[in-house]
Amino acid sequence: MNRWKIKLAIAVLLGLAVQLDALKIISPSQALGQTKQQWEAIRREMVELHVKGAGVKNERVLDAMLATPRHEFVPANIRERAYQDAGLPIGDKQTISSPFIVAYMTESIDPQPADKVLEIGTGSGYQAAILSPLVKEVYSIEIVESLGKRAAKTLKRLNYDNVITKIGDGYLGWEEHAPFDKIIVTCSPEKVPQPLVDQLKEGGLMVIPVGERYQQTLYLLRKKNGKLEAESLRPTLFVPMTGDAEDQRKVKPDPENPKILNADFEEGLDDDGFVKGWYYERQLKWEEDKLAPSGKHFVTFTNKDPGNAAHLMQGFPIDGSKVIGLKFSASVKYSDVVAGQHRNDLPVVAITFYDDQRRDLGTTILGPFRGSMELWRKQEEEARVPTKANEAIIRIGLFGATGSVSFDNIHIEPIKQ
Repeated sequence: MNRWKIKLAIAVLLGLAVQLDALKIISPSQALGQTKQQWEAIRREMVELHVKGAGVKNERVLDAMLATPRHEFVPANIRERAYQDAGLPIGDKQTISSPFIVAYMTESIDPQPADKVLEIGTGSGYQAAILSPLVKEVYSIEIVESLGKRAAKTLKRLNYDNVITKIGDGYLGWEEHAPFDKIIVTCSPEKVPQPLVDQLKEGGLMVIPVGERYQQTLYLLRKKNGKLEAESLRPTLFVPMTGDAEDQRKVKPDPENPKILNADFEEGLDDDGFVKGWYYERQLKWEEDKLAPSGKHFVTFTNKDPGNAAHLMQGFPIDGSKVIGLKFSASVKYSDVVAGQHRNDLPVVAITFYDDQRRDLGTTILGPFRGSMELWRKQEEEARVPTKANEAIIRIGLFGATGSVSFDNIHIEPIKQ
């Protein structure tokens, strides 16, 4: 048995469900969550840990997250994963955003009962469902016909009567219903589409992820005197829009030469205090030490409450038809690490591969780590890249464990045909 098969067997035995964006293990209650009461209990746990626990404070938004049956908006074959803090594939290269991101974006636009809101990128319909009890009307556009039809049926079946949907190019907006008090864009353009600027009411708010394919920032925009004033919120990673807007990007991904940006954390923090090049940062401290393995900076995650998230992530393109493997390594040290709510909630470095439909193709890990190792140690591994791999996400952190863990010099090297 070769090393890749051995590591895969170990990962399976450990039960490390690292394919999930939050790396949370499926609990028995989630696997068996069939009744209304069971779904409600799982949903409360989701909101407490991954929404309220991650910093969302708006009580109306929290109530909407508690009341909305997220499992109704995901495909049946992954329904047991609906309430984990993960972006899940819904078909046609699209995903349903993680609960935290949905709540965070909703809170950002300060929804009011009299608001008319435009949502770009209906997807599953979940974001529109969250908005529904918070505002007067929701107008939602999806470019992928099959998704748009399915979302419309789901929203109608669940009686979200103030949500109006259509199939079309969301970046053109919905002129006949403009102006809008608020706009939420749930897919990532390279720049803000001008029709959306034109259709936003004076004084209105727009939340939108903007940037390169794998390096995006979530912005809150306010329209003043016909122009937008921008406030950057946090680094993020969104599925791109399908169609011409994506095809015409000026900066294209390079899937034959995957790499990690700011791999040794020497580039520091952005203007908002987040580690540059990475996203979905939780319970992290950027530290300095002349004895760091690479340069003089590294990151440390510390968590005192079992189950709470403490992690950092980065996406990158990869072409599995050209890159057959990845050598990856990281320098690690840790202290007093104890498993979280589940025995496999432990620190790891994990790379998960996805195909062009955003379906999970498997994960390779460094770790897990437990106990204490006070001195830096370089950890290395090789990952077999699935032939259909189109992109990947690397994750580092505690993932529900308690204690502290530090990482530096995260490196990947492609093995080509």
